Order: sequence, then structure tokens, then C-alpha cells
Amino acid sequence: MNSGFPIRYVDPVFRPPSEAESLILPVTDGCSWNHCTFCEMYTAPQKKFRARDEAETFETLRRCGERFGDQVRRIFLADGDALVLPTRRLLAVLAAIREHLPAVRRISSYCLPRNLRKKSVEELRELADAGLSMAYVGAESGDDEVLAKVNKGETFDSTREALDKLQQAGIKRSVMILNGLGGKTLSRQHAENSARLANATQPEFLATLVVNFPMGEERFRAGFPGWQPCDQGELFAEMEYFIGALELRRTVFRADHVSNRLVLKGNLGAEKPRLLKEIREALDHPDQARLRPVWQRSL
Repeated sequence: MNSGFPIRYVDPVFRPPSEAESLILPVTDGCSWNHCTFCEMYTAPQKKFRARDEAETFETLRRCGERFGDQVRRIFLADGDALVLPTRRLLAVLAAIREHLPAVRRISSYCLPRNLRKKSVEELRELADAGLSMAYVGAESGDDEVLAKVNKGETFDSTREALDKLQQAGIKRSVMILNGLGGKTLSRQHAENSARLANATQPEFLATLVVNFPMGEERFRAGFPGWQPCDQGELFAEMEYFIGALELRRTVFRADHVSNRLVLKGNLGAEKPRLLKEIREALDHPDQARLRPVWQRSL
């Protein structure tokens, strides 16, 4: 471990946009599934999945406590799916956070639905009581055909079960959908069934990113032959259909990741009409819409 900084990172390191002010604490490296053909986050050779040694994690937290004292308010448990760890180990990490960084008020993690199949609601409630307050679930789509073609390893039902478990345990859920994942041919059913998933689970937070492949599409196309990317107008039309089909009561919605050319923010359903109006204006008058430059999608 570098003597100058108390945390050993294995690059590249990722976190949700809303965790920009959080301390990133690796308890695993990489992603335990890592077969999704659209995802390039953990494909680097050095990001092979492994659980961090408990002793290293505890020593990291001890040194963080010495270094940062009461300055840390939020912690994000990295890497791709910290909740793959056994409940006992997670509880020990949460207890160490309370011991060494007592000012922390929010602890969150990415979460693959598959990782909750062996965890009961009671176990998740223990984690919530110990401080885990938010899980970011990359649903990507609610459509089983799209999920199969991108090798997600999940279904509508498996994702819904995981989201329901988290809700019952009192852990807030931030769900991510990938705009354009179904391409031209499956765009409508991708939007329709993604909205159906959100309606069925009523997540506290919902976000969309736009699918893109900075490293190339070869791996993705191998499992999804004939896939054709949606053009900008088709991406907006898919979003219009998706948001139009949502029946959410108090969900906070964000489409502000750098991959989104049209930035959308609002509360569903109070601000649903405004969001639809902004999308329709971008569709009808793209030359007048405030769109992010295309080059920013590579950031």
C-alpha cells in the first residue's frame, strides 16, 4: 500500500455520478459476473474479480480514520458488486467504518441482482441497520430478449426480485436503464418493459445512460447479430416512450450522465409532463435543443 495514501486502488476505478464526494473504499476488485457484452468497465487485465483481503480492508479503514478523521460523510463500497461478499464480511466492514470513520452518514454500493439470490430480506435488513443505505442496480433493461442478447445473466423477474428485497429491507434503490441498448429493432419493447420494471418496483431513484462503445463493438455484436444503433432522434423517441409509460409516484429521475446528450432531471410523477415536453422539443427542433457536444460522450 502506498505510504502517502491509505487506500490501494486498482485502475480504472468507477463510481456513480452521485458519489462524486464519497470516499471510494474497495472491498472487491472487478466484477464477479463481467460477461455483459455492452460493459467495458472491468475488462482490463488487472481488474480480474477477487475479494479484498479482510485484513487489508480493516487496515485501510484504520489509516483512513487517522488521515481523514471526521471529514468523511459518505463512502462508496467498490468495485463492481460489493454485495457479492458474504453478509458476515459486509457487516464486519460496516462495523469498521463506524469505528474508524464515525462521521459517515451514507454508505452505498453497486449491486448485481444475482448477488441477492442467496441473501434473505433479514440479512439485508441487518446490513441496512449497520449503515448500508443505497444500492445502485444496473438493470440495463426490463426486456428479457434484450437482456439475453447482451449476456446480462438476469431477467425481468430476477431484477424485480432483487429490487423488492432491497425495498423490504429499507435500502434505497437507484436503478439504471441503458437508452438504445435494444438498437433499432428492439427499441420499443426495450422501453416498454424497462418502464414496466420501474412501475412494478417503484425505485427511489431512476437514471438512464446511453449505450456507447469507446473500445469498439465487436464483442457486443458477436452476441447481438444484426444490431443497429439508434440515431439521435430514435434515442429521443425511445426516451419519450419510456418516460411516457412510467407510472411512478415519488421517484427522482436523472439523465445527466455524460453519455446523455439531452440532460433531463425531475421528480416522477410530478414533473413527468415537463420532461416529456423537453424531449418532444428536442425531437421537433433538434437544432434549437441544448444538447451536449458529441465529443463529450468519450469522457
